[in-house]
Amino acid sequence: MSRRVMKTLTTTAVAALALAGCATDTETTQTESGANIVKEGNLTVCTHLPYEPFQYKESGEIVGFDVDLMDLVAKDLGLKQSIVNTPFETIETGQAMNTGKCDIAAAGMTITEERAEVMDFSDPYFDATQALLVKKGAGYDSLDALSGKTLGVQIGTTGEQYAKDNAPEDVELKVFEDLALLTTAVKSGSIDAGINDNSVLYDYVDQNPDTEVSTEFDTGEQYGFAVAKDKNDELLKSVNDVLASAKDDGTYDELFKKYFPNAPAS
Repeated sequence: MSRRVMKTLTTTAVAALALAGCATDTETTQTESGANIVKEGNLTVCTHLPYEPFQYKESGEIVGFDVDLMDLVAKDLGLKQSIVNTPFETIETGQAMNTGKCDIAAAGMTITEERAEVMDFSDPYFDATQALLVKKGAGYDSLDALSGKTLGVQIGTTGEQYAKDNAPEDVELKVFEDLALLTTAVKSGSIDAGINDNSVLYDYVDQNPDTEVSTEFDTGEQYGFAVAKDKNDELLKSVNDVLASAKDDGTYDELFKKYFPNAPAS
């Protein structure tokens, strides 16, 4: 039986997919360190909202773990961070950076071999794995337990791919554009479960105690920041240097505790 996949996408997301494979050369300027940037005086960062606690809006301001780390990079380069919210599929395909929409992507993005073919990744900065979000007490503690049920996934994510590879054939996959739509669907009962990275789902459960993470899947993922393929080695070097310094001087651990107060530091 072929799995039926339903898609919940905005017009913007569909249009963004049409950009795939259309990378073009764009004008850039250079920092003193030699990093290429698309807007003078700014480190232009592409992300996809919301993905709490990595990037989300609070009191009208975009904040989060990734945001704070990018602030460190911007400061090191003598720049100001400027955030561009864009569909995740334009980020994970490399198009956002390759077409000059931004200098770097900071979007809680897993480093994969496929993505590394179209963008250059920083050193890993966060460990993650996939997990299952359900209504509390629902009893769905595995993908097999969802036989005949509906499973929500976020488009373009490793969770979507994991579900396609591992869910039973009679599980109906419903694709959402962002994390908020997926988690809301679980909470409302319009889908039976949702799969995404464990850190963001635990954060959601903390704020929504009528839901729970029923299980994790050991996928051994690591997040990285990403720049245009073969075009921004100096920016990548600056990012790696800042990450190393932040881990050495305790800044990374401070930010980790700020956004993940119930988890041990990596």
